[in-house]
Amino acid sequence: MRTIPAKEMTALDANCRYFGLLPLQLMENAGAALAREVKARIKGKRIAIVAGRGNNGGDAFVAARHLIGLDVTVYLLGRSRDIATEEAKRNWEILERLGYDLHETTDSSDLPLEESDLIIDAIFGTGVRGRVRGLEGLAIDAINSSEKPVISVDVPSGQGTNKVVRSDVTVTFHRPKPDMPGNVVVADIGIPAAAEFFVGEGDLWLIGRRSQESHKGDSGRILVIGGGPYTGAPALSALAALRAGADIVTVAAPRAAARTISCYSPNLIVSELSADHLCLEDITVLKEQIARHDVVVMGMGLGKHAETTAALAEIMPLCKKTVIDADALQPDLPLKGIVTPHAGEFCRISGISLVDLDYRKRVEPLKEYAHKKGLVALLKGKVDLISDGEVVRANTTGNPGMTVGGTGDVLAGITAAFYARTSALRAATAAAFVNGRAGDLAYPEKDFGMVATDVIEKIPLAMRL
Repeated sequence: MRTIPAKEMTALDANCRYFGLLPLQLMENAGAALAREVKARIKGKRIAIVAGRGNNGGDAFVAARHLIGLDVTVYLLGRSRDIATEEAKRNWEILERLGYDLHETTDSSDLPLEESDLIIDAIFGTGVRGRVRGLEGLAIDAINSSEKPVISVDVPSGQGTNKVVRSDVTVTFHRPKPDMPGNVVVADIGIPAAAEFFVGEGDLWLIGRRSQESHKGDSGRILVIGGGPYTGAPALSALAALRAGADIVTVAAPRAAARTISCYSPNLIVSELSADHLCLEDITVLKEQIARHDVVVMGMGLGKHAETTAALAEIMPLCKKTVIDADALQPDLPLKGIVTPHAGEFCRISGISLVDLDYRKRVEPLKEYAHKKGLVALLKGKVDLISDGEVVRANTTGNPGMTVGGTGDVLAGITAAFYARTSALRAATAAAFVNGRAGDLAYPEKDFGMVATDVIEKIPLAMRL
């Protein structure tokens, strides 16, 4: 079974909430699953729960209710007023109202663990780093010196730090976590496979937010190579990248197109190339530009001049990170990074026709193509599909008003902005979600009169969590 890192599990929890599966439901399922494992293993009747103030403790509070017929004592490390989440607080209050044996512990000497037959370790969940000190550190010491059987909740508390609980069994939820020691039981808590397939707010959370200490350029420098016969497309990509949080966006465009693009917005930095189409003579200048930017997004409005295709073949290998769209999606080019085709463009680069196929039937061909080429493919459609050749995700945001020209250019710009800050798969996944969500925000006002710039204006709102 595939492991799931702590950040991805947090994102999955957020996606469950986005789709209506509430954290309180998942906590109830987790606590019930934990109780079943405890009942199957306990020899005796006395159980001591040592709980932290987060959701790990909340899972154990639920388990206490399900351990019917056993003598359960709960030791909360700290004060109940400091319980960190609404779900954990609610389950603590239920135990209070029902008269359970509860102790708010501020001193490790108040943990008489030697009186128990089994200890439930619910101090910390995933994501704890650094050194564990204070009451929690002393509690871990007390558990380890108790010589009692220990069942840990989700992960042994302190895993990855200087102090870790030596548990006999760890009951982890949904999927195993990386580098887990000892005996691990994976418990199903009712997260459906569809919650891992469809994109939600958790995928946007994984992109992260700008630090308060950020400087110009820290959130991404994007180079857009586009324009020639068309001027609007690269401008839309550039403006979308800015709205999606990139610090600096430069548009490198052929001569005539550059002059037009520079008039669209004072926010655009425009670099004029040598001819009226992208050509081999531009490579020296572009090589310098590529070195100064984190991500290169290319193809929008370039046209299909033979010399342009030859130049793209030389440019793509020079780039560390690429988002390739529109006219740069050619079968003989060394495609890499992220490609963003619609079904017709996908047929052009792969030879595989997905036109008129239900999105479910597009999954395997897309996955196989991405695996074969070693890139991330974002297939645009009513349901967007994103794959790195191993994982496939589906995005359902967006609406029919977004069939208007230019929304694909917007998507490419958002993707590039996110790719400057995270991995290709995460960037493409979150970008599909934000692009469609921005369109959904614009739709009530604009209906089928929506244009691509309406989508751009809604990007900041679509990125709010």
